[in-house]
Amino acid sequence: MSVCSALLSRRVTGGGCRSLCAVPPSLIHIRSARLAEPGTRRSEEEPLWEETGNLPFSRAKIGSFIQERPVLKNPFLEDALLRGYLRRHLPHEAAFSDLCAFGERVANEVDEWGRECEITPPRLVHFDPWGRRVDHIVTSSAWKRMKDLSAQEGLVAIGYERSFGEWSRVYQMSKLYIFSPSSGLYTCPLAMTDGAAKVIQSIGVSWPVDEAYSRLTTRQPERFWTSGQWMTERQGGSDVGSGTETVAAPQADGSYKLHGFKWFTSATDADMTLTLAREQDRSGATTPGSRGLSLFYAEVSRGEDGRLKGIEVQRLKDKLGTRQMPTAELLLDGLQAHRISEEGRGVASIANMLTITRIHNSISAAAAMRRVVQLAGDYATRRTAFGKLLKDHPLHMQTLARMEVETRGAFLLVMDVCRLLGREESGVATELDAHLLRLLTPVVKLYTGKQAVAVVSEGLESFGGQGYIEDTGLPGLLRDAQVLSIWEGTTNVLSLDVLRCVARSSGMVLHAFFTHAKSLLAGASNVSSLSPAVTAVDAALSELKDFVQVAATREPGYLELAARDLAFSLARIYTGALLIDHASWKEASSSDTYAALRWCEQDLCPVATQQARGCYDPSTAPLDAALVYDRPTQG
Repeated sequence: MSVCSALLSRRVTGGGCRSLCAVPPSLIHIRSARLAEPGTRRSEEEPLWEETGNLPFSRAKIGSFIQERPVLKNPFLEDALLRGYLRRHLPHEAAFSDLCAFGERVANEVDEWGRECEITPPRLVHFDPWGRRVDHIVTSSAWKRMKDLSAQEGLVAIGYERSFGEWSRVYQMSKLYIFSPSSGLYTCPLAMTDGAAKVIQSIGVSWPVDEAYSRLTTRQPERFWTSGQWMTERQGGSDVGSGTETVAAPQADGSYKLHGFKWFTSATDADMTLTLAREQDRSGATTPGSRGLSLFYAEVSRGEDGRLKGIEVQRLKDKLGTRQMPTAELLLDGLQAHRISEEGRGVASIANMLTITRIHNSISAAAAMRRVVQLAGDYATRRTAFGKLLKDHPLHMQTLARMEVETRGAFLLVMDVCRLLGREESGVATELDAHLLRLLTPVVKLYTGKQAVAVVSEGLESFGGQGYIEDTGLPGLLRDAQVLSIWEGTTNVLSLDVLRCVARSSGMVLHAFFTHAKSLLAGASNVSSLSPAVTAVDAALSELKDFVQVAATREPGYLELAARDLAFSLARIYTGALLIDHASWKEASSSDTYAALRWCEQDLCPVATQQARGCYDPSTAPLDAALVYDRPTQG
């Protein structure tokens, strides 16, 4: 039996990690203080405090109690929901053994690399000692090891090898879910690399991107490339149509030279990039708006003089979190590139990239929640307060249970989107699957991003003051979580994207949503323990249907005001249905049932609740603005 097989057959309790042993406290004798007269010494019968060794806080001594730290154990073996989900949908020994072995490596080796990336952030060296402009982004050795590991473990390749057919994306994302919190944010360049590979695959793997595709999807560290995603410019983030100023000047050989300023480029040390630019005509004119944007491929390279070709790194961004990863402002000054989309079809061409990166973002969100819940749970078995362990305080365990319910919901929601993506890529997706994937991609990204910030913040609180201390590594979880609701579309931007996909599909995405949610509930109709949850989700579906019918008769501004609450309602209802479906599986545990019941106790359809209160009436918009900008009157 292999080591991983043995580990899989039992629950690991020690995780191969040592605990700190507390030194037994010395017996301290309290005595009255008496000063000796000048020039005299204490009696022979009276021992010196220093000689007894009973002073626990003298000089360098800090006392005898040392709090045991929370221990990271194998994140695959410790996650009952992950293992149960895979046992139900992907019961392959090869996948389980690989995930188990990778989990051991994450706990015992990779997590330390991630910490090294955190404490040794990238730095920019503009000039060499002789004054030559070099623009070197210096990263830690651990960051470089993360790149090799990513290739070896197939963290991008798995999605394109498709060894497990339509479940290959679920397998890939399960591995990234284990890796993400320990990755030192290397999951961000992997997200963009995966997104770039997806775009190239959808456009066609041919020159000039065939070699790049091979490198993006290889398992050979010496060949592996990562890709950047250089879209954001100073005028806009998500609004690339009006915010992109970069121009592409045609060259005689069919290539282009890019000239522009990229305000926010993540993973700037990548080997290549995809970027948007406006193609110039012979007079130098460009087409405004989204119609003028094309997608370009460029390699990042240096000349014989050591300088970057066509790129100047202006500065690295000083960010709240994700400090492990270089993010820079770039001047593109003649960067050689190739147009890989049809002219004017750049925005349409990156749609596949956005699907991939938003799913990666959601995996990172669910993984951050899982990590903080695992650590908080372990700490509760080691920390004593008010005479008993934290795990024995019902209120504390209630708080952790609420975090666990949120984490389970997030996991099932994002894994279902991964399932839909895998079906689409394997050519077995139905029309219903395609509609669900389009609708749920922005929903899962916006909802899990908000969940992660709340759950991780609550998780830090469960450690008391230590959750606020940087060298524990815990605050970094919260700082890094904040980007999840911002990158690849803020909550409001994605909420409006939900409205767009409803409109563009003539409501078919909502029809698919209602149909599939109902089918998930039908599978649990004979499970009496789940009846309260089934009733709650069914009622929420009815409320949502009523809202949609009313909203269809109102002016467009009505739905825009409701967009955020609508997206949250879609997420909560669908997640409730997924939790019920998982709990109705024949091998489900009592905890699966309890999680489904607890999730469905909340307001599953806030858009209907807020509609009943008149929150989307057009008259509220000027009142909202007046409230925000209320200032003292001048008198």
